[in-house]
Amino acid sequence: MTRPLDPGLGEVVERLVRMALDEDVGSGDVTTLWTVPDDTTGSAVVVAKEDLVVAGTEPARRSFLACDAGLAVEPAAEDGRRVRAGDPLLTVHGRLAPILTGERTALNFLGRLSGIATLTARFVDAVRGTGARILDTRKTTPGWRALEKEAVRSGGGFNHRMGLHDFVLVKDNHIAAAGGITEAVLRVRRENRGGLPLEVEVTSEPELEEALVLGVGRILLDNMSPEALARAVRRARELGTDRPELEASGNVTLDNVRRVAETGVDWISVGALTHSARAADVSLRVGR
Repeated sequence: MTRPLDPGLGEVVERLVRMALDEDVGSGDVTTLWTVPDDTTGSAVVVAKEDLVVAGTEPARRSFLACDAGLAVEPAAEDGRRVRAGDPLLTVHGRLAPILTGERTALNFLGRLSGIATLTARFVDAVRGTGARILDTRKTTPGWRALEKEAVRSGGGFNHRMGLHDFVLVKDNHIAAAGGITEAVLRVRRENRGGLPLEVEVTSEPELEEALVLGVGRILLDNMSPEALARAVRRARELGTDRPELEASGNVTLDNVRRVAETGVDWISVGALTHSARAADVSLRVGR
């Protein structure tokens, strides 16, 4: 599976690359300036130091080009590809000084995003054959959401809402503030002129029954045991083709995700994809 960067992410990537280089380089990369003659040329290769799923090649590429637009930077593995330890991910040719200046910023993007894609792929592999699909959440690094959600897709997962503006998710605190599930849903329907998708969170079987009566499109089953999830699936299936999609959420791990998937839910949302993914181990090697 390969995934090119979503064209709509270009502006986000440029902004984050500028911010990252401003943070790292500051007034100048003094070590490189004082040790590497400006006209020294050579090549470098970014390699995987462990098995991983690639993500973040475009921000890594642009990190090098922001240091010197004359560099030749070529991905050796596209986003979404599974590679082995030692495989090349990116090659760079040209002046060595800007390559060294951009090294850490490029590796930070590539390592962080490949880590998310790799963890996502492990969850996707764990539920393969069940029909359940893995979803991300809004538990992302501030400013990095678009890239982190792209990395989830590179790992074979799916995106939930991008933000508070494109999907209505009525959660427990909305329900408490509105005075109940029914009242919250009725208020949304009065205001939702654009027809945004509507999902309601429930934490018990009585709440599930109330949401089913309201005919919402998706119900989030929060922190329910596998047994309760299975009962919810059976109950929803009694509605036939009019049944809502069911999403399981809360305390999902690689150890229990298969059991959750086997209950028959449609979606499983996993905050850990983005808030707890370990950065993949990648490094750059310079040659002359």
